[in-house]
Amino acid sequence: MREDTDMQYGEATPDKEQDRQYRRELRRKRRKRNQLAAYTAVVVLIALFAMGIVMGVQALSGYGKHDTQEKQDKVEELLATESSIAVPEQPTETIVELTDEQKLDEIVDAGIAVMPLEDKVAGLFIVTPEAITGVDTAVKAGDGTKEALGKYSVGGIVYFGKNMRSEEQLKEMIDNTRLYANYPLFIAVDEEGGSVSRMAAAGIGTKVDTAQAIGETKDPAKAYEAASTIGGYLSELGFNLNFAPVADLNNVEGSTIGDRSYGSDATEVSEYVSNAVTAMEEQGVTACLKHFPGIGSTSEDTHDGRAISERTAEEFSAEEFAVFRAGIDAGADMVMVGHVIVPALTEQEEGIPCSLSEEVVTGILREEMDFDGVIITDAMNMGAISEYYESDQAAVLALRAGCDMILMPEDFEKAYNGVLQAVQDGTISEERINDSLRRIYRIKYADKIR
Repeated sequence: MREDTDMQYGEATPDKEQDRQYRRELRRKRRKRNQLAAYTAVVVLIALFAMGIVMGVQALSGYGKHDTQEKQDKVEELLATESSIAVPEQPTETIVELTDEQKLDEIVDAGIAVMPLEDKVAGLFIVTPEAITGVDTAVKAGDGTKEALGKYSVGGIVYFGKNMRSEEQLKEMIDNTRLYANYPLFIAVDEEGGSVSRMAAAGIGTKVDTAQAIGETKDPAKAYEAASTIGGYLSELGFNLNFAPVADLNNVEGSTIGDRSYGSDATEVSEYVSNAVTAMEEQGVTACLKHFPGIGSTSEDTHDGRAISERTAEEFSAEEFAVFRAGIDAGADMVMVGHVIVPALTEQEEGIPCSLSEEVVTGILREEMDFDGVIITDAMNMGAISEYYESDQAAVLALRAGCDMILMPEDFEKAYNGVLQAVQDGTISEERINDSLRRIYRIKYADKIR
């Protein structure tokens, strides 16, 4: 074995001492060679381990040196050629804050959506308490009122002097009426001041001057003061709708409007009307301008029968309409259309009262004057309507003309059933009814967003 080893390294061993030295030297070289191999193996293992860590990190991050360079080259190539880079959008939850108008629309639409057709139709009428209860004179709201409102969910109740005995009695009747209603009601009255003051005449509220007397002061602030006084006591007792102010011009001799008008000059009257509307609305009472397009240019009274105005369309546009525009701009939410016949405004509908004329209601008031509030007829039990039209016929014509509400038909049940039938047979669409209800309930629900 030794010889093989000696032969392998080609070394001579002449004696034992030399042999021992040789062996020691051989062992020393072997140890160094083994140590070197061990050190080399350790270094290699450490290097491999380190490389594994680096490669693992690169694999996890996806940003190896080679990949990074490739991606950088790609970006530079796209930028150089002005190519667009599509970055997928991450889905995010966007919260849209609704405006007050949008909130009101949602409340209104939600309310209308659950109303049966019968309630929708009834909601277009404002009637006296006697019209639905059948009593001669209503001075309280009890079981009869509760039953009547359960059957006919009318849009509003209008009270007159005969319904008013005292503040306590009137307030209790109004409060109970509201309690029994399935939907919010208009609680209405004619309280213009002067000769048309239902409450003041009954000893309730404060008497104020006629519109004519206020106009003669040449101080529009007086109109504000009077309307603020009226609106104040109406609001306290529960009224939320006043059929005032009068926006008619007293512009012919013996005008049927008389002292209920602020005067004959459109510019001056516009100021008084604007002030009155502002004051009434500030008291929380909806103001209703009347009687569009203006009944002051006739001496005939629509309470008794037909009344005709010979004013030209140009005259109406320059004067009467200017006053109504001023009231609308001041914030009036409702306009009452009168029954006067104006041939110059109804060329396609000869001899028809303005309250039943599509040319006047829709063409002029809604479209030309851009009024988006509630349009209501004057009382439909007046001679100008009741002597020439049946209650159901007049109600359907008014709605088809563009009116939103029917005031005091001569025969409420007949008018109600006539409109209901018209919707059921398609003469009037249900969506058309919904449009009117939206305008009505935008007023009734306005306090929900305040």
